[in-house]
Amino acid sequence: MTTTDTSLAADINATCRLSGEFTLRSGQVSDTYFDKYLFEADPLLLGRVAREMVQLLPHDTDLLGGLEMGGIPIATVVSAITGTSTLFVRKEAKTYGTCKLAEGPSFEGKRVTLIEDVITTGGAVRDATRALRAAGAIVDVVVCAIDRSPAGDNPLADVGLEVRSVLTRADLDAVAG
Repeated sequence: MTTTDTSLAADINATCRLSGEFTLRSGQVSDTYFDKYLFEADPLLLGRVAREMVQLLPHDTDLLGGLEMGGIPIATVVSAITGTSTLFVRKEAKTYGTCKLAEGPSFEGKRVTLIEDVITTGGAVRDATRALRAAGAIVDVVVCAIDRSPAGDNPLADVGLEVRSVLTRADLDAVAG
């Protein structure tokens, strides 16, 4: 477990674990789903996750990149704790107004640490990484609340992204009994 809050896994598991049949973003079907919005809607639990994420941030982070939609509340709280400005990264650029992919300060030439809620295959993170890099950002690390990928597997190695997680699927399974 990467978190220093030993009760966090139990609390996240009790709050967020759902059983049934769920189709994930990746298209995979799972009998377990971690509904991250249940912990993100709880200010005390969200604060605990954010404080753990702060410890995982690279020291040279210029900006946080909260991924739409679940990464945004977490990134906002991490930003409030650290004083680091935040980008709100869309799944795709707006087709109206400013037509931006990422709302917030300029990120060209800046080291952006992505903030995500749950990673299984990393599809949304991969897309955001490629788009931000193409627009001039330096993106090397993503910090997530829950990493559902198989133990020892980095689903984002193909884009050279380091995954740092507060909790893993194994951590949550261990407290589930």
